Amino acid sequence: MFVSILPTTSNVWLAVVLLIVGIVFIIKGGDFFVDAAVWVAEVLKMPKFLIGATIVSIATTLPEMIVSIIAVTGGNYAISIGNAVGSVTANTGLILAISAIFIGGVIERRDFGIKSILIIASTLIIFIFGLTGSFGILPSVLLLIILIYYMYETAVCAKNSSNIVEKNDATDRVKVKTKTLIINIIKFIVGAAGIILGADLLVENAKLLASSIGISDGIIAITIVAIGTSLPELITTVTSIVKKQGDLGVGNIIGANIIDLVLILPVCSFISKGQLIIEPQSMYLDIPACLLISLVAVVPTLIYKKFTKIQGALLLILYITYIILAATMNF
Repeated sequence: MFVSILPTTSNVWLAVVLLIVGIVFIIKGGDFFVDAAVWVAEVLKMPKFLIGATIVSIATTLPEMIVSIIAVTGGNYAISIGNAVGSVTANTGLILAISAIFIGGVIERRDFGIKSILIIASTLIIFIFGLTGSFGILPSVLLLIILIYYMYETAVCAKNSSNIVEKNDATDRVKVKTKTLIINIIKFIVGAAGIILGADLLVENAKLLASSIGISDGIIAITIVAIGTSLPELITTVTSIVKKQGDLGVGNIIGANIIDLVLILPVCSFISKGQLIIEPQSMYLDIPACLLISLVAVVPTLIYKKFTKIQGALLLILYITYIILAATMNF
């Protein structure tokens, strides 16, 4: 990872400084990234939810992917699984909850519904196969099928959205100044790089500080690592709220959750040759908590077609309860 070449292991104060630098990178990177993503949505005449669910979510999921791959390569299955599942729980119980509490808002059932069903289906697959104690090739293939469908469905949405654009809009879309295009491409790349590098700095140095006081890998995975690697989604969502682009933030969370579930675990499973061991904490707490919190986020929203402040508060309470249980229960 990026910080592996830095002498963080021998200097706690350096770790603290790098952690702060990571936060700064994430915040500024998130600002650039959202600006560029909104510009792309406006130029292409595509819904911001769709941009958030594809371009933004893939880029902001990279930290989770990087951390999990390195963890499973090193034989640390607790961090690889706890990070992937814990990130979804953090995205939903913390980040989506914050979005619901502060902005709420009506959602388009067509945009939200299919993707939400995919999240629940993915979590159920992980839950059912997780009870066996390992995550093998069959569930990995099932998750990859969901990923393929998700990408197909997203592409169809994009095509349908483009078809309803009038010809004069298409003409306007071509008349983008080269300078503006270059600036936004640079913003997008620099923003994404800042988010990823910042998250990496924060997670690695936070892990160093946490390990120095004897915190277990399982707790580190669902707290420091999961929340740390979810910071891109958090910063993107908060920045979207500040910039009054709530749809972009929600789309980012939904898309990131799907990718976390259907891509990271299969990749880790293939790396481990189908022998991805699921620790008791993940089996009996992390995965069930992820399923419960996802259901609370999805079901009421599909019924009432909106996020409510009460729903956000409930999600936050469930998430805090989950963290407390994880810290106090002995697995």
